[in-house]
Amino acid sequence: MSANDLKKGSAIIFKGEPHSVVEAKFVFPGKGQAFVKSKLKNLKTGNALEHVFKSNDSVEEADVTLRKTTYLYADDENFYFMDPETYDQQPIPRDIIGNRYAFMKENSEVKGVYLEGTIFDIELPPKLVFKVVEAPPGVKGDSSTNVTKKVTIETGGKVAVPLFINEGDKIRVKTDTGEYVERVK
Repeated sequence: MSANDLKKGSAIIFKGEPHSVVEAKFVFPGKGQAFVKSKLKNLKTGNALEHVFKSNDSVEEADVTLRKTTYLYADDENFYFMDPETYDQQPIPRDIIGNRYAFMKENSEVKGVYLEGTIFDIELPPKLVFKVVEAPPGVKGDSSTNVTKKVTIETGGKVAVPLFINEGDKIRVKTDTGEYVERVK
């Protein structure tokens, strides 16, 4: 595949290792050759790096598959996932999951990123619904501007929400940014 075809979520082989494209930006300068500025994440180590590809560079696609996977539990070092077809359990180190753990419910379904039968990463749905388990009271008169407060959701994650959100409410959250979207009835 051409470097011009790189896009967020693509899986490539870079310097002999499988990488996921976190960001790819096509740049066409006034003078000189066009290029693609990219941010890559190593699927084995979780390390991130930036690389500039010339627009005519050829890039090898990694043979990754996405399939349904169930998040089971976590310990001090890993998160554990199960393939619902084979019941195989495989760990992913905490540093690869990063802050996404705040939006993962035990026994919930996610997309597993598999390379050669081994899970390396996950993809969460773009938006999920969570119950608010702890919310400080909104102070009357604090609504003259777009004021928010931090609440705790059922997974232990923290989300900035409008003042009218209370404990027990259900809210929809963007899993990639942690932003509040809306209250759910």
